[in-house]
Amino acid sequence: MTLSVVIRSKDEAERLSLTLVSLACQTEPCEVVVVNDGSSDATAEVLAAAEDQLDLKVVHHATARGRSAASNAGARMATGDLLLFLDGDTLLAPDAVAHHLRAHETASNLIGRGNCRHLRCTRFLQDPQTASPRIGEEVRLARLPDAEREALRVTSDQICNDFASIERRSEAGIYPGAGPRRLQEAEFEALAQHPELPVLWATACGSNMSVRREAFQEAGGFDAGIDINEHRELALRLIQAGHRMVAVEAAQSFHMTHRSGWRDPLKDQGWEKVFWARHPRLEVKLLPIFWASLSADPRLSEGERLPSLAALAEAVINPSTFDPDAVRARLGLAALEAPAP
Repeated sequence: MTLSVVIRSKDEAERLSLTLVSLACQTEPCEVVVVNDGSSDATAEVLAAAEDQLDLKVVHHATARGRSAASNAGARMATGDLLLFLDGDTLLAPDAVAHHLRAHETASNLIGRGNCRHLRCTRFLQDPQTASPRIGEEVRLARLPDAEREALRVTSDQICNDFASIERRSEAGIYPGAGPRRLQEAEFEALAQHPELPVLWATACGSNMSVRREAFQEAGGFDAGIDINEHRELALRLIQAGHRMVAVEAAQSFHMTHRSGWRDPLKDQGWEKVFWARHPRLEVKLLPIFWASLSADPRLSEGERLPSLAALAEAVINPSTFDPDAVRARLGLAALEAPAP
């Protein structure tokens, strides 16, 4: 079995260069397909410099088309039996490709959920390799002693020769904070303890997720109308077609963060109406209530909390426990109307 890593990247040249180093240092070979989605920085130069180190294919978009369309373009270029989706600011542990390959060896109907972590303090940096500051962070970094600033660096040498040092500075969750960490813990708990839950599509991740290329093509790829939670929508369609979501917890990825917050789907709601139009299912309406429960939102009463994906599935089976529309309104979420017959 062969594997293609599909990367969508826009204006993150410095981080992308390190991502490509991590792929060059994998214990199992892989094809790498990078979609340069309308970058205006040095991304093209970074890709040209990596051609000698990788089995690399590049797709250049003159203007950005978005995460879903970029991922689909990369998947069309890929030739591997297995697709592994990755963001251009994310390192793969040296054995991550090997773990994804191993997970898919015995079954052709799996969706592999990798273990997403983030690297502390990288959000202040423009270039993690040199620890140069992002615009607006110059004063913060200038105040640091030389030794502390040096400790912020993420170097090619560390990636290839001392990856353990990168693992030691990482934390669970693709973004910093309690919310992303609790969400990842809840997702892996469901995958480990409740492998037959019908809502495991909600554990899909946007980066470090693997699927057979043939299955991805048959499903039609990511929905280009969704640019956050596109991975969950694809997983839902794949599960409906008979696939299973499985944890590939040993396959670790490490996000070099670049923002102070995270893309909170409770606040960035553009995805939801499109998702609901495609899948008018109760669990879709309940999913934001599950996320709000993990953050201990005070607007939820005890009887309305869904602290786990098992609780979410139970609320779908026994929907009379509370009125999801009333709870959603209290959370400030848009109403989702039943589609016309």
